[in-house]
Amino acid sequence: MWLKLCFLLLYFLVLFVLARVFEAVVWYETGFFATQLVDPVALSFRKLRTILECRGLGHSGLPEKKDVRELVEKSGDLMEGELYSALKEEEASESVSSTNFSGEMHFYELVEDTKDGIWLVQVIANDRSPLVGKVHWEKMVKKVSRFGIRTGTFNCSSDPRYCRRRGWLKSTLIMSVPQTSTSKGKVMLKEYNGRKIEVEHIFKWITAHAASRIKTIYNSEHLREEWNRSDQYRVKIYLFASLDQPPAFFSALSVKFTGRVEFIFVNVENWDNKSYMAEIGVYKTPSYILRTPEGIYRYGSNAGEFISLRAMDSFLRSLQPEVNDLFVLSLVLVNLMAWMDLFITQGATIKRFVVLISTLGTYNSLLIISWLPVLGFLQLPYLDSFYEYSLKLFRYSNTTTLASWVRADWMFYSSHPALFLSTYLGHGLLIDYFEKKRRRNNNNDEVNANNLEWLSSLWDWYTSYLFHPIASFQHFPFDSDWDEDPDLFLERLAFPDLWLHPLIPTDYIKNLPMWRFKCLGVHSDEEMLETLQDGESDSDSENREVFSSEKDISEDDEPNTFHRPRAGEPRSRAGSCSCASTCCHKEPCEWKARSYSTADEPDWSAWPPEMLHCTECVVCLENFERGCLLMGLPCGHVFHQNCIVMWLAGGRHCCPVCRWASYKKKQPYTHPQPLSSDSPS
Repeated sequence: MWLKLCFLLLYFLVLFVLARVFEAVVWYETGFFATQLVDPVALSFRKLRTILECRGLGHSGLPEKKDVRELVEKSGDLMEGELYSALKEEEASESVSSTNFSGEMHFYELVEDTKDGIWLVQVIANDRSPLVGKVHWEKMVKKVSRFGIRTGTFNCSSDPRYCRRRGWLKSTLIMSVPQTSTSKGKVMLKEYNGRKIEVEHIFKWITAHAASRIKTIYNSEHLREEWNRSDQYRVKIYLFASLDQPPAFFSALSVKFTGRVEFIFVNVENWDNKSYMAEIGVYKTPSYILRTPEGIYRYGSNAGEFISLRAMDSFLRSLQPEVNDLFVLSLVLVNLMAWMDLFITQGATIKRFVVLISTLGTYNSLLIISWLPVLGFLQLPYLDSFYEYSLKLFRYSNTTTLASWVRADWMFYSSHPALFLSTYLGHGLLIDYFEKKRRRNNNNDEVNANNLEWLSSLWDWYTSYLFHPIASFQHFPFDSDWDEDPDLFLERLAFPDLWLHPLIPTDYIKNLPMWRFKCLGVHSDEEMLETLQDGESDSDSENREVFSSEKDISEDDEPNTFHRPRAGEPRSRAGSCSCASTCCHKEPCEWKARSYSTADEPDWSAWPPEMLHCTECVVCLENFERGCLLMGLPCGHVFHQNCIVMWLAGGRHCCPVCRWASYKKKQPYTHPQPLSSDSPS
């Protein structure tokens, strides 16, 4: 996961550098930056009209270029980036969809229950023609969709009873706007009563109703009172301009950020005394001033801060986000990180997509599960201070120059999705190349495996876990009511080949009992310490050799392939003891050691009670030596630890003596208790 996160951060860094390269190329070819101001005098009449369309200002009664230019200057400074975006948006011939309502419930769910948007609905009365023709309606839909206004058509023939109850007896236009300035307030429906059925007149009616929700200030005394008042709104944005009404994008944003940001329009057209404006830091008009508890911020002073709906929406979302905005952002980042698995995973193509689907499901499930306690945590009433400090941190960080660059890059790449996808694909292919080069020397079979081989191995894995117990989930020893496991016999009868070649994990080996072979003789402390250290070093080296050679052991190897002592090699080292018996019994053993002349027997008290008493490992046919590491199986048979680990790791998950499964519990062996009349030997 951390590797994918690093790759994703590296990708964002590449996007940031690439955006700066694009800016340098544009500056080299045209000689200006996106943040450079444009003189409206040098623009043509068509470009000026396009700017007014994007800002949402009516220009139907302004036939002269001078009047149009003055209206552009009154609405705000024009930058090269805004002009480029407006021209590209006008050239784009994409069609905007409009909703067709099926009935009352559909209309209520989308229009009346929506608290943060504006709807324009054309109601077609039963057996009547629509108020706005098809051509004009398409123009209207395209015009209002720039400002986030959704459109729809309600045909009364689908629900005539609802139209009669509403009083829609003739075709009309309905506009829905939130009635109050609080979040999740009521929605009011306005009906168009104008006589002129033209796009410009209808749009002027829409903007007038949307602007009525914005608080308007007409004199300096009212401005002083509003500026010094502290209310529930922590963030306020002021528009100082000489306009009859605020632009349509400003009114649409006031609806979208209802309850979060307060929008105030200061009409300075007829002001004689503007001294108080200079006192609060406003020296020119038009100006967009953001006022927060931390101070004032002049919108438009950094990169990407254009006078448009999209740019200001991105700016305000970063300063005053909702929980839903943060969730969507985390969802996008998590899915981008999960898609990195498609390039990190090596091998067959089907394997890549299987791993990708698994990763997408896992990451999205974890994201949703982790967001549930966060939502519950935010609902607690005594976390208001924590919420305010979090928003303060957002405001501090997102009013910096670096944050403005990030917002500008986000708007650029989101308006060019093909460029975003191509750079992501190129970044992924580079990751795939370096990952394949890194793994080629270590695991050549995995890199070069084809789809058929991988599907075959996947089927083997699936059938093994479907028809065999998962040993890694069974902690040994465990209690069960079954003395003998009947599944072994059933598996042999139904799937003999799967029973002979199971693919069982070797995790259970760690849970098998281990202990050291001890004797009852009394020896010096120095000899015991030396022997114990020799045994530990030998055992550790043997364990390392065993686990490093697990992949080289085939399932067809027999016990006689293990290490045997060569001719002339002594069967026991100095100071070690061996037992002459070669079977499992309880009789005392005869010791053969150079340094001892007395006969001692093994210390059976150090053995687990369920293990059988024996002195020889049937795998290597060697007697147990003092200090050697032993391991027992569930059936009770005991072996050298390294011998039985090599046996089990080679794929033979059963006892070499009785063939009992090494991961299955068996009734433990109980040593017979001596009778009370027997005298101790």
